[in-house]
Amino acid sequence: MATDRKSILLRLDPAVHDALTRWAGDELRSTNAQIEFLLRRALADAGRLPRDAARIPRRGRPPRASAPPDGSAAPQEPEKPEKPEGGAPPGDD
Repeated sequence: MATDRKSILLRLDPAVHDALTRWAGDELRSTNAQIEFLLRRALADAGRLPRDAARIPRRGRPPRASAPPDGSAAPQEPEKPEKPEGGAPPGDD
């Protein structure tokens, strides 16, 4: 169940907005997520982040697991046959 999120109108200087957008892109976040990240960090640094504040939801693709959840071995790519010296296809002797 998703928590309710508050929406606000935020007026920014266009240069500040552009800088935030570039920074967000560098960190693979949306501009909105970058603003929330920075506000939360500022609140935490000032000792003002409420203890009951929900964590920022993770978005995007889940992290890649080293093994499938069923415990079986991860699939491996088949080995490619080596090219013979001289460039002739195998079997043309």
